[in-house]
Amino acid sequence: MNIKRSIVLRVRIAFILVFLFAGLIFYRIAHLQFVEGEKWQAKSESLNFQFRQVSATRGNIYATDGSLLSTSLPFYRVVMDPAVAKEDVFSQGIDSLSYLLSSYYKDRSSDSYKRAIKDARANGKRYLILNRKQIGYQDMQAMSKWPIFRNGRNRGGVIFEKVEKRYRPFNDLANRTVGYINEDKYGAGIEYSFNEFLEGKNGKALFQRIAGGSWKPVFDAEDIKPDDGFDIWTTLDVNIQDVAESALLRQLISKDAQFGSVIVMEVATGKIKAISNLQKNSSGRGYGENYNFAIGDQGLTEPGSTFKLLSMLALLEEGKINLDEAIDTGNGTFRFYDRIMRDAKNGGYGVISIREAFEKSSNVAISKLVEQNFGHQPKKFVSYIEKAGLDKPIGFQLKGEGAPYFKTPGDKYWYGTTLPWMSIGYESKLTPMHTLMLYNAIANGGKMVKPMIVQAIARGNQIEKNFETEVVRKSIASEKTIKQLQGLLQGVVDNGTAKNIHNNDYKIAGKTGTAQKLIDGRYTQRYYTSFAGYFPADNPKYSAIVIIDSPKGFNAYGGDVSAPVFKEIADKIYAQDLQINVKNQPKFQFADFKNDEFPFIQAGKFEELQMLCNKFGISNHYNNEGGENWVKSTVSNKSIQWKSNKVEAPTVPDVSGLSLRDALYVLENKGLRVVYEGKGRVKNQSVTPGSSLQQNAVIKLVLG
Repeated sequence: MNIKRSIVLRVRIAFILVFLFAGLIFYRIAHLQFVEGEKWQAKSESLNFQFRQVSATRGNIYATDGSLLSTSLPFYRVVMDPAVAKEDVFSQGIDSLSYLLSSYYKDRSSDSYKRAIKDARANGKRYLILNRKQIGYQDMQAMSKWPIFRNGRNRGGVIFEKVEKRYRPFNDLANRTVGYINEDKYGAGIEYSFNEFLEGKNGKALFQRIAGGSWKPVFDAEDIKPDDGFDIWTTLDVNIQDVAESALLRQLISKDAQFGSVIVMEVATGKIKAISNLQKNSSGRGYGENYNFAIGDQGLTEPGSTFKLLSMLALLEEGKINLDEAIDTGNGTFRFYDRIMRDAKNGGYGVISIREAFEKSSNVAISKLVEQNFGHQPKKFVSYIEKAGLDKPIGFQLKGEGAPYFKTPGDKYWYGTTLPWMSIGYESKLTPMHTLMLYNAIANGGKMVKPMIVQAIARGNQIEKNFETEVVRKSIASEKTIKQLQGLLQGVVDNGTAKNIHNNDYKIAGKTGTAQKLIDGRYTQRYYTSFAGYFPADNPKYSAIVIIDSPKGFNAYGGDVSAPVFKEIADKIYAQDLQINVKNQPKFQFADFKNDEFPFIQAGKFEELQMLCNKFGISNHYNNEGGENWVKSTVSNKSIQWKSNKVEAPTVPDVSGLSLRDALYVLENKGLRVVYEGKGRVKNQSVTPGSSLQQNAVIKLVLG
């Protein structure tokens, strides 16, 4: 009996405890539901609904003619909410949709896609990534017409998630100059330097957290639309940039050099038309644009003989020398205190004029003159460097500019040998851009302008900011000195160390530079070669500098290595720039011709040839049924008949009869590399017209 009572008592106690526990649970549920309901509902919404950032579309970067250098292209990831579509729409379209997805992505069977979508629908999954591969805009438009998808987002459940990628239509052209920016907001070039304008302002939109940790956008009235970025209009010319890169790359490969840099600038405005920086890859094979040597710290180096221009400026401004007076260079060596100065020519130049000393780039002559005239007051010489603005950063529009380095008299590193060595471009450091500024000022009649690479910031047709040409120095020297320096620079090409690039079509003015490289505190037999100058010398439009570091082989001097690159670039610009040709052509009058005689017209662009013929009353006819812009000529019934020349076909075009300017335009736009010899119009071409095109193939033209 006692055992029975004990069992009953225990059961009653257990029942009471269970009842109390259950009551506590119900109490807690009620408390959460009615007392703390609002609190936890808000918590749930904060975890599952958030206003998240919506990135703005990044602005474009344009060349000066409107060519796109960098743009953001929309790509899309295809996502689906399988539960949205009605049953009849879903059942009728699922087979076709699965088949189309399998055919497009080619990664899974149609049954696999069908099973994944149906399982997600059955399980109430609201966010299914169909494929992580990103698609383009045209594909997105086509997919939006597929079964189920054609019902849109709200009734078909398709979501095209936009992902923007940076795209460069010209691939690696001006790669380092256009630059990049990474997720940490660090980068280089225009993308980095003008990021505050390019990136725009991000917006906000309501997103819902769904299974798998993904976020699904939810339309909400409080969404803040992103403010897209501004466009950047540069001063770069894609044709000149391509010419500069190609010429530099060929020479780097030929000389197995370490790196090279080219800058081409418009004399009057300071607008940069091309910057190319190519460096040997870490593997030792090929070259890439990994650093901007034209303006950066790594481009700071002893300039060598190009700096002699500044030394001559200082000497002429002092009025203590005459360019035609003689100076004795001896056997090409001269002792300054405990160091020996040497000329490049073994045995020296003997007694020559100061003009010849500059043209032949005599180290001994220039250093002797500077020491004689400034040795007792070196600060006076340094003041000319400061007057020319070479001692300070330019304030260029791209970030990462290197600061020049010059010793100052009185410093602990100023020695008795510093002045003579500084006078020929040693014991100091300049970027190529600084050197080009000096030469550009001489070409510009003494007026120094600041180089610029961005000319405007805009959105559509609305200009946000314009950058005008900035004059840094109204004149770096007297008019007389500038004229004398211009003559000296032209003499270098006509008679001196760069006479190998002299030509009769137009005049070039400039100066070669060759500096021994200082490595681990010692000067080595590795050289930093350069050529800086401008053209046409009698009416300058462009200035340029070419740097090639550590070329291998014999004659590793500026005149043999860098000057030919300058000449190749100048030749192609001269051939393509109609304004230069018009300014530098001699004035002439057309001779009278009889009615039965016709001018020697072979081929060209129809609009230009028609304009010339109409101007001089020459009968000409063209039945332009095919819409071709390029023509060849025949004479019939005392008039010129134009025949279409299909140079725009996807084959090697026929350029016979074209001027070099037109032939270069046509062929290089086809991706061909052009070499030529002779003068006049194209007489022969090495690749047969109509042949299949091969990118970067070389075609040789014979002019006559």
